[in-house]
Amino acid sequence: MSTVFTKIIAGEIPGTFVHRDDRCVVFMSINPMAPGHALVVPIAEIEHWIDVPEDLLAHLFSVSHRVARAQEQAFDCEKVGMIIAGYEVPHTHIHLVPTTDMSQLSFANAAASVDPSDLETWAGAIRTAMSTPD
Repeated sequence: MSTVFTKIIAGEIPGTFVHRDDRCVVFMSINPMAPGHALVVPIAEIEHWIDVPEDLLAHLFSVSHRVARAQEQAFDCEKVGMIIAGYEVPHTHIHLVPTTDMSQLSFANAAASVDPSDLETWAGAIRTAMSTPD
């Protein structure tokens, strides 16, 4: 059965994308814990992150690293937090959250909704920072 992430990747459900390659995508969370909260998702439907093949896992972390560096540039944050929980959607994904405090890394803080224009603004800021050399 297709997950909501598979449907977003396929364009069946709207998503605000930051990055796409042949192995993974990065799109903005529609329930962000903070402005700039992005998800790194493998295209392959793999439910539990410990089942991800090592080469794909390395790729996901490499992309996560690039995106997090861009988030540091694009948002006024102290650190970019990373969470791999796996309970919300049965499709491996990495949360990257620009933070100024550890308390921001709580799903209890997730916004119930967000204006799509904010998602596009945040995604644009990340894309711009990703295209700028360090």
